[in-house]
Amino acid sequence: MTKLWVPLFCLFLIQCNKSDSSGQHEVKAELTDMVQEDKVVPPAAITEKLLPDNKTTRSQPSKDDTITKKIIKNGEMSIQVGDIKKAQRQINDIVKNNNAYIQTEEFHNTDTNENLNYTIRVPHQKFDQLINTFSDGIGSVASKNISSDDVTEEYTDVSIKLTNKKIYLEKYRDMLKSASTTKDILEIQENIRELEDEIDVSEGKLRFIDDRVNYSTLNLGLFKEKVRSSTTSKIGFASRFGDSLTEGWNSFVAFFLGLISLWPFFLLIPVLIYLWKKWKSGKAR
Repeated sequence: MTKLWVPLFCLFLIQCNKSDSSGQHEVKAELTDMVQEDKVVPPAAITEKLLPDNKTTRSQPSKDDTITKKIIKNGEMSIQVGDIKKAQRQINDIVKNNNAYIQTEEFHNTDTNENLNYTIRVPHQKFDQLINTFSDGIGSVASKNISSDDVTEEYTDVSIKLTNKKIYLEKYRDMLKSASTTKDILEIQENIRELEDEIDVSEGKLRFIDDRVNYSTLNLGLFKEKVRSSTTSKIGFASRFGDSLTEGWNSFVAFFLGLISLWPFFLLIPVLIYLWKKWKSGKAR
């Protein structure tokens, strides 16, 4: 009977040791979980007040942003026509059909040519169509020059700087609300004024570029040559006689005006005559 109790007692001790060890592991696990749960993430460092000269806020276009191309198209054309008035009516119709408009119009009538010069603004989508229409239906093209200017980089740079200036302007306005001294208030107000002026200039530049991109410019010149010779001209004798009289009178007027322009030299003539007489009398003595 004693031999039977000894093994049972040993089994009891072993079982107690196992339960103690398992309990210790559970306690350690609970403590580990509590430590992990009690970990405090340190707060992010609070940055100092951002001043406008801080470069970290400079906005840059992301890789996913698509940059729209900004292309300015300009053209110059010179066309010889047979009838200026007829060509003028055709120009007005073509401009109207292409949703364009005439910015300037100048007419010159000389002895050899009749010249009609236009500055036409046309939507960039219809620029090529307008050029082709003028080339085919107005007259004989004497010269044509088409150019394209890519201003995408300039436009993007101005846009980024404008965005940054607006950010700085808002920060200055926030600083103005918390300014306590008169000196700080005046300095901040001066900075705000300068930024507002720069923003106005940048916005004006962007509007100018957009206008040049959206509406292309065409300088169009029409000319008609005048042929007037004695052998081929159909002008009568009386008209040519009158023209000759007019040209003769113009030549006389030009000669007379040329003499008048020499009046300072005429003032020297009496002086020269006096000196010559004086020298002559002295020689005679």
